Amino acid sequence: MTPRKVGVLTFHRSINYGSYWQARCLVEGLRARGLDAALLDHRSRRVEWREARNAFQPTLPVRTDPGHFAALGRKTRALIAAVDALPLSLAFPLEDPGQMPRYDAIVVGSDEVWNFRHPWYGGASIFFGDHCNTDRLISYAASFGNHDAGDGIDTPWLDRLRRFHAVSVRDENSRAMLAPAIDPPLVLDPCLQFPEIIPAAAPSIARERYAVVYGHSFPDWFTTQLRRWADQTGTRLVSIGYPGAIADEQRIDVSPADFSALIAGAHSVATNFFHGCVFAIRHARPFICAASPYRRNKVRDLTRALGLEDHLVEEGTPDDRFAHLLATLPSDLPDRLAAERAASTRFLDHALA
Repeated sequence: MTPRKVGVLTFHRSINYGSYWQARCLVEGLRARGLDAALLDHRSRRVEWREARNAFQPTLPVRTDPGHFAALGRKTRALIAAVDALPLSLAFPLEDPGQMPRYDAIVVGSDEVWNFRHPWYGGASIFFGDHCNTDRLISYAASFGNHDAGDGIDTPWLDRLRRFHAVSVRDENSRAMLAPAIDPPLVLDPCLQFPEIIPAAAPSIARERYAVVYGHSFPDWFTTQLRRWADQTGTRLVSIGYPGAIADEQRIDVSPADFSALIAGAHSVATNFFHGCVFAIRHARPFICAASPYRRNKVRDLTRALGLEDHLVEEGTPDDRFAHLLATLPSDLPDRLAAERAASTRFLDHALA
């Protein structure tokens, strides 16, 4: 029997480690289920220009030191090459999705594909199913990002989602946005649902204990406290993906594989990014997160779902508490992950049946 063709519609070409890994884990996880899955390779010169600008100036309005441009360029090329090696459909214009190939089903997600506030994808109706070349629309771990449930969703957008055969989301904010018209289950991010796609932690070859710093635009109180903890504990701070003013070492240009490996080998992780938390959890590394306004909904709901809400730190967190969170994870985390993974598998079994 010929495997069913399934298209995955997400932000697969964003210059971002999390975007790459969630796209790879979902498409390869679906292929492991016996499906002929591929990423729908939508292209847009407008989006690509915005992505490139953001890759070299991620902290605007604070401008990046030009001395970091070479490393940021290597990072960008590494991510583009990694995406090009994934299973991809024939390319088609983002603005003309009717040109996409025909699929038995299209899975929208994961990522904040429904975020009306996204600076360049916001309001793109393709992610709500418009003109998608399939009779079966599914969402997996979709999110509204920093568009708060309290701000609501207009009826025409909700009506688009009512056409979906099955809907799931990855955070409580997105679930609340759609309830009660649609009552979607919460499912795991693909990086946690299909952890076998990500290489397991290898023994660290680092000669010194180190902690990964992943993110940018951290609040001053966080960087001050993190630097103090590092000095007190003899821990080397390694910034990956972005320049880090307090880091002992800059690894801005790492590949997606090395991004994962560096987290796997770290003592702990300090981040303000959603997938910084996700990869710390995947590799069982203690972590702390200073949630930024843009990512607050995602990281808050992820940590709540897994009993990790204490790992979201705020100004005034005592130093001993800060250090404790960078040293331990709850003992029941594997059981919580197993339960969430089983629920997510049940959703996929139903949606793809």
